[in-house]
Amino acid sequence: MSDKIIFIAYAVFMLVGGYFGWKKGSSVSLVSGIGSAFLMFLGVWLMTINPRGAYIFLSCVTGVLSVVFLIRLIKTQSFMPSGMLLIVTLALLVFTLLRLPQQSS
Repeated sequence: MSDKIIFIAYAVFMLVGGYFGWKKGSSVSLVSGIGSAFLMFLGVWLMTINPRGAYIFLSCVTGVLSVVFLIRLIKTQSFMPSGMLLIVTLALLVFTLLRLPQQSS
């Protein structure tokens, strides 16, 4: 259950970040935040059906998001917000990958 809370918290974090990006004039941030949150919520729901598949799915999502935030960090050369999001997303990716072997086949 605690794993689900962590992923839900990250999804809410992405929603809030998208909202604040939209308030500053970036509709792309809003769409990205909603899309990322939807994928994270989908992964949490998949945990009830197929935990191993859910962790693989969540690893892919966080891996792609890490690449996106790294590209944005390199492009903007500004730590906020892409650098901070990269660190949080990489931490979640490591967490997900460490939990993957514990899931039954």
